[in-house]
Parts: sequence; C-alpha cells; structure tokens
Amino acid sequence: MTLTRLASGALAVAAFAFIGLVPAAATSVSRVISPGGIEAWVVENHTVPLIALDFAFVGGANEDPADKPGVANMVASLLDEGAGNLDAMAFHERVEGHAIELGFSTGRDTFHGSVRTLRENREVAFDLLRLALTGARFDTEAVERIRGAVLTGLRRETTSPNDIAVRHWWQTAFPDHPYGRPARGTPDTVSRITVDDLKAYAQHVFARGTLKIALVGDIDASEAGALIDQVFGTLPASAQLREVEAATPQGLGRRVVVDLDVPQAVVMFGGQGIARREPDFFPAYIVNHILGGGAMSSRLYTEVREKRGLAYGIHTGLVSLDHAALVLGSTGTRADKASETLQIIEEQIAKVAESGPSEEELAKAKSFLIGSYALAFDTSTKIAAQLVQIQLDNLGVDYIDHRNSLVEAVSPVDVRRVAKRLFAGPMLFTVVGRPEGVTSN
Repeated sequence: MTLTRLASGALAVAAFAFIGLVPAAATSVSRVISPGGIEAWVVENHTVPLIALDFAFVGGANEDPADKPGVANMVASLLDEGAGNLDAMAFHERVEGHAIELGFSTGRDTFHGSVRTLRENREVAFDLLRLALTGARFDTEAVERIRGAVLTGLRRETTSPNDIAVRHWWQTAFPDHPYGRPARGTPDTVSRITVDDLKAYAQHVFARGTLKIALVGDIDASEAGALIDQVFGTLPASAQLREVEAATPQGLGRRVVVDLDVPQAVVMFGGQGIARREPDFFPAYIVNHILGGGAMSSRLYTEVREKRGLAYGIHTGLVSLDHAALVLGSTGTRADKASETLQIIEEQIAKVAESGPSEEELAKAKSFLIGSYALAFDTSTKIAAQLVQIQLDNLGVDYIDHRNSLVEAVSPVDVRRVAKRLFAGPMLFTVVGRPEGVTSN
C-alpha cells in the first residue's frame, strides 16, 4: 500500500502543477558522493523552484517473516503516521502546511520512498523524511487504524477476480518461495502483526549499504550532499537481509480455474522470462512488445480484441525480479468465450516462438521504443523514479545516453532466436470466474 500525503489548497496546486514543466532533455546526470560517503544521482534543473527525491532500499516484502506476510506493506503505510516528537496529526499538519508530498511503498524486492517539495521548504521536507525513516513511532492508534484499512482492502480482494487471479498465479508459480506469499498479507497474518514486527523490519532493511537515491530539480551537488546526509546519514551501514534463493516458476503447462460467480473470466498467464542483466534482454523486450506489450499494435491485441472482440484489452510484459525473471500477461473475457480466448492466446504465443517477428514488425517496434523513451523523462517525478530503477538494475550512470543504441542494435536473427527462448516453453494460466469449456489440469 502507498499512503501519500498531499498538500491541500491553492499552494499545493500552484506548486506541483509545475512538476510537469521540467524539460525531458534535462537529464544530465551527476554522480554525487555526500560528505558522509552516500552516493546519489543528481539532475540539476533550476527552471522552477522544486525538488524531487526518490530512493529505494533493497529488501521489500521478501523481508517479511514467512508466517506474517504484510509487514513491509504495513511499515510503508505507517512511516508518515507519526515520527519523533510528532504524532500522526502533528506530522500530517507539518507536511500539509508546507506543501510537501511524501510517500512510501513496497515491492517484492525493494522498499521505496519519495519526497516532492518547494525549494524554500526543503529543510522541513527532508527533516520529516529523516524522522519517518529513523524515528517512526508506530503508535497504537495509528497501527490499529492502518491495520483496519488494510484488512478492509484485503476483504475486498476476496471478491475481486483480478486480485484472485494474481494471487493464485503467484502462489502456484512460487509455492515455497517468498514470491508466492501475498505482499499485502492475508486477514490472518495482518491481524497478527505486532509493533515489534514493524520496528524489526525497519531496523533490518533501512540501511545505507543497500540505498539508491536520485535527486532532481532546483538543487546543486553540494546542497544535495548535505541534504542526503541529513536524511540518511544516521542509518546503519549494512542491512540485515534474509537469504532469498533464486527461483523459476513452477506449474508451467497447467491451467488453474478458480470458481467465482461473475459474468467475466479473468485470465492471467506467464512463464520463464529473461532477466534485465542478460544480453538477451533487449531482443526479449522487443519480442514482447510485438506479441503483447505494444498496447493497440500488438499481435494479441489485434487477434483477441480487434478481429474478434473477445476482450477490451490484453497485455504482456517482462518482469525482472532480483531472484526470478518472468513474462506475464492478462486479459478478461466473457465466460462463454474463455475457451476461445485461451486458444487464440496460445496460438499466437506458439507462432511467435516458431517464426519470430517479421522484419517490418521489428522495424516498427524499434521506432516506437526509441521514439517513446523520452516520455519516461518528461517530469521531474519520472526522472527521479527512472534514475533509482537504473541504479537498482546496475545499468550505469550513462545508461540513458546509450539505451536507444541498444534497442537499435537488435537484429532479426536476435529476435527470432530470443522469441523461441522466451515463448517456446509452456505457461501457467489462472482463470477466475465460471469459464465455459475450461477446467483445471
């Protein structure tokens, strides 16, 4: 869960409306080492008086106790619910009174945070972030209020076909691995999470040694170094992370049908992918775009939606986790059309595996992926988020400059070879609803 406190009123509107005006070209990245030895990537842009900071610690929901998934999610929801000498109300008033945007979230492998602030309020904003990371209170009132909100959301998920499909896919694919546990927890596990669990997570995960930081906006390198030390300088040097084994998805070739009385059938499917660090990643990225990642231009969209009207949309994507690599897809269709839809999906996957994309498809995909890359950097918020992810992926500070050349270098031979590697094997399907003609195997 992400709980973000947004400043209210005219001041917030006036301030954050300008975030979208940061030029996409303003991505000259400097690698800054703070006086305390903490690295950050900084993009200076003095067009408007705003600063965006994004950061991530390695260690997300994977660091939850095996019998209590949901701890990391609760921590992310509680860091801005009181810290230091500020209770929840006082903390929120300080955030809102200074037009600060502060948020935290957790993924399977990482814990993320962000701050957006006017330059004039940077000292207050960064001090609040410091307090949240080093002095979160986890007061009983706040913990129980957030626990109640999480439990309400989990109860809603029990009747959501999309959530059920996702949960069953991950549980089936990773039955004895942290990736198979629900990141938000279950009603039982969330009910049993204690304040000690929350404090232990923060103590073990929040550390300088696994920290990635990006700062974008009206700030120079010397200011950035001082603020970084102000926020993160007192954190432990090293995290105490659990050992997580590398994993490959299980259950490939299976169909898992979950009965739910809804008019649609929701389908999730996936199999072994190609990791971000592998040389074959960019050919795989392009092949996936052609099969199902290209929104309205993909083969699956054309065959499932445009030609037959079986679904509103269908999409596939590469998922590169720290300990597994996947290709995942999803769609929704009428229950009486589920069998036909699954057949077409499998046929299209088999076709691209057998013969690969055409040269025309490859050229169009390259053109789109190269031309659209700048859109990932058209706001300070996006730039900061991208720079943190590039650090997590260990791609190098100059990655932005040569990324498009890596796309351009992919050849027809590359995509045919990688299409076979990526899509020739079986996939795991989970189907939620009452699909006619589809049963578990």
